[in-house]
Amino acid sequence: MTAMNMIEALNSAHDVMMARDDNVVVMGEDVGFFGGVFRVTAGLQDKYGRSRVFDAPISENGIIGVAIGMATYGLRPVAEIQFADYIYPGFDQVVSEAARIRYRTAGEWYVPLTIRSPYGGGIFGGQTHSQSPEALFAHVAGITTVIPSNPYDAKGLLISAIESDDPVVFFEPKRIYNGPFDGFFDRPVTPWSKDPRAEVPEGYYTVPIGKAAIAREGQALTVLAYGTMVHVAIATAEANGIDAEVIDLRTIVPVDIETIEQSVRKTGRCVVVHEATRTAGFGAELSALVQERCFYHLEAPVQRAAGWDTPYPHSLEWAYFPGPIRLGTAFKKALED
Repeated sequence: MTAMNMIEALNSAHDVMMARDDNVVVMGEDVGFFGGVFRVTAGLQDKYGRSRVFDAPISENGIIGVAIGMATYGLRPVAEIQFADYIYPGFDQVVSEAARIRYRTAGEWYVPLTIRSPYGGGIFGGQTHSQSPEALFAHVAGITTVIPSNPYDAKGLLISAIESDDPVVFFEPKRIYNGPFDGFFDRPVTPWSKDPRAEVPEGYYTVPIGKAAIAREGQALTVLAYGTMVHVAIATAEANGIDAEVIDLRTIVPVDIETIEQSVRKTGRCVVVHEATRTAGFGAELSALVQERCFYHLEAPVQRAAGWDTPYPHSLEWAYFPGPIRLGTAFKKALED
């Protein structure tokens, strides 16, 4: 075990898989010599060479298109899109090609492709460096969408993604890359927030895709979250003295509906939180699933706490981000109804 932050854990996952499998290659803007804008791929080009870790032009549709071709050829490419906001030019490649090749070839071809990208706020990047587009990919059949919330899961889930024979979109919450330090918190967000590192195995291990984790046990209220919002939900519950059970989804497609059902049937109340805009966000799907499967166990309507339906602001980032005040209001409303 070694103390790692999320950046170091993701770097270790790349390293482990490149050492195990010569077919694993890494590509993207600045991932080679520079080591990535957040240094997730630092040192990999020096260790594995330019034929396996290489820089790509500023062309997201080109990066994803080439990676799809490499995957169908037999490689296992890990393509980095420098910010999730820039993935839209390559969206058609993901939706029309990567997601459908196994289906359209009756299983003859498959696409073992991982697309990594930092998402969400946290660096005051404004509307072009802070978006959370996970719901768009969750809507597409054939795409697995993964979002870790801590270093241990980040490494294990990325290894599972690279080993998957189907395309995975792997969103990394940049706000907690170096640990969950947030200016509006006057107390630690998690037990490891004073030290942004967590204990992570140095070698190979996996975290199963499609299995949620109970980040905080509770009896009064179920909170469904992923990424950064797991830590905000825990901090909100503790700050308000609410006996909330916080479920870290880890994977939104496939979603672990069994764990969700078990928790909601126990608590009878549910709040869904995410950083993305509220309208048509993945929280709407979660709300519908809970309503369909747990209706007779619910004691109150399902509540949602999310980002505003506006472009992500720059100077007003903290006002946009769904922090403890907004979550606290949703928690109390779910308990009072």
